[in-house]
Amino acid sequence: MRRVSVRGIALHEGKLLCVKLKPYNEMAASGGDWRCLPGGTVEEGEVLNEALAREMYEETGVNPEVGKLLYVHQFMFKGSDQLEFFFHIANPTDFLDINLENTSHGAEEIESIDFVDPKATVILPKFLSQETLESQIESDAAVKVFSFVT
Repeated sequence: MRRVSVRGIALHEGKLLCVKLKPYNEMAASGGDWRCLPGGTVEEGEVLNEALAREMYEETGVNPEVGKLLYVHQFMFKGSDQLEFFFHIANPTDFLDINLENTSHGAEEIESIDFVDPKATVILPKFLSQETLESQIESDAAVKVFSFVT
């Protein structure tokens, strides 16, 4: 079975908005001191950019301005095919002051959320720390696809 998810890339002053998850599910409990981007699972019949807007609002209490699709990532996790779509978030400064207590379920899923240096922080998937995100956002380049399927 394939799981489809969406993630938001919000950059502010060279830093990337990331979450540290609480161990509320199997993926979050997989261990390590790593961060990931806000977002989540696309529900059946849901449009990708609308799913991202819903997920980010549920986690942060902030309505994102979902921009263009930047990356697609396919990988295997515990025998399940995972497909992630990464979109630019055009209003990053709206995410500077997030109170997880004012969200629908951010407080139960997220340990912390803040802007971090992508070169100095372990962020999954790893390509996010290796890419020049600003260039991909600003260019008319095609969507980049990363695949880690064995």
